[in-house]
Amino acid sequence: MAGPRTSPSSPWIRRYAPAPDAPVRLVCLPHAGGSAAFYSGVARTLSPRVDVLAVQYPGRLERRREPPMESLTELADALVDELLPWADRDLAVFGHSLGAMVGFEVARRLEARGRAPVALLVSGRGAPSRHRREFTERPADPVLIQQLRRLGGTDPRVFDNEDLVELALPVLRADYELVENYRYRPGPPLSCPVTALNGVDDPKVTTADVEAWREHTTAAFDSVTYPGGHFYLVDRPGEVTGAIADRLARRAGSRRGEPSTAGATRSAGEGTE
Repeated sequence: MAGPRTSPSSPWIRRYAPAPDAPVRLVCLPHAGGSAAFYSGVARTLSPRVDVLAVQYPGRLERRREPPMESLTELADALVDELLPWADRDLAVFGHSLGAMVGFEVARRLEARGRAPVALLVSGRGAPSRHRREFTERPADPVLIQQLRRLGGTDPRVFDNEDLVELALPVLRADYELVENYRYRPGPPLSCPVTALNGVDDPKVTTADVEAWREHTTAAFDSVTYPGGHFYLVDRPGEVTGAIADRLARRAGSRRGEPSTAGATRSAGEGTE
């Protein structure tokens, strides 16, 4: 299969391990303060079975001169325009934390434009209908730093480097405000299967939050819980990529008429595929 002619130059898309002959492309959306590079290992592990499109939001790394987006829905609008040229084959969407929220809104827009994803995989975030603000007022910088420390996923040495902290804070604050200002608008459920992946000790996600994802699809729903906290996937990359690969293969199988086993909830430690 030949790739699209226009999108490889897009500032939004990074392909760390291009897989031009893969039957499915996986759009990977970073967490608050994160970048496309967070998914470089996922891309290399899944290639050549899956062509991973890691998304680079404005305002970070080589896009640092661009202002960060101020609205999550506007971010989704802009991103869908960048993704449609890649929809010459199946698209699936994976997002962690903030990325899960963006992924849901992107999936909605892809479906509305006739390019429904074959799967939505959401990590470290409850259903959008359960969204609630974390802060009653705009948090001070020390509060954001404390939040980062508590959730993990960042090398502790970063917090000892004032220059790095000063560089990261504007992006982190902008991303947190995307989350805080998000307002879920009810609409038709998705037609694609939804898989929720979470750490059993994640302080940001409750069981009820996860189960509520069922309400957002008319297709199958399943969930996988791993040992660990909000950034469980950093410590268990093999299991997480295995779960992703399994779900994408399952979607391909269901399109060929093979039986699907989706719909279950797996407990901690059962994420190895």
